[in-house]
Amino acid sequence: MDSLQIAVFSLVVLALVVYRQMRTRPAAGRGLLVFGLILTGAGVYGGGLLEESPSVLGVAVIAVEAVMAVAFGALRAWTVRVWREADGVAWARGTAWTLAAWAVSFAARLALFAAGGALGLTYRPAAALVFAGLTVAAQAVLVARRGRMLGEAVPAWVPASQPAGRDR
Repeated sequence: MDSLQIAVFSLVVLALVVYRQMRTRPAAGRGLLVFGLILTGAGVYGGGLLEESPSVLGVAVIAVEAVMAVAFGALRAWTVRVWREADGVAWARGTAWTLAAWAVSFAARLALFAAGGALGLTYRPAAALVFAGLTVAAQAVLVARRGRMLGEAVPAWVPASQPAGRDR
């Protein structure tokens, strides 16, 4: 794929992911995790992630992109509403804060892209797919984890340092 096709594909994917996150869905679903991993794999497989002779700066920018992707995924996971119904199923739905976090994530990615260009790095279209995949996968893992945590029972034992009958 050329750069324009990857850019259009990335925007379409982003729109679909955001749309899906704003709808009520099972919190433990693996769909977004699998999708994120596929996007990451497509970006890595697409090549061009690193220049032919990568510079320290180029590798550093990719590392910063990866850390940013996971951090923004964690931030968005924190903004998603997660609850458990009476039947025991955990559900998740994005909030207005989730949309705001997506906007900040997108702006930060563009800023990093611009900074890389200003430093003389060439644009790597595959990096957009890797960033999208990592951020979606991180968010999916953390939302699913929050959903699972809702179902954890309170321990039946009371620690020795806490007298029986007190709130745990």
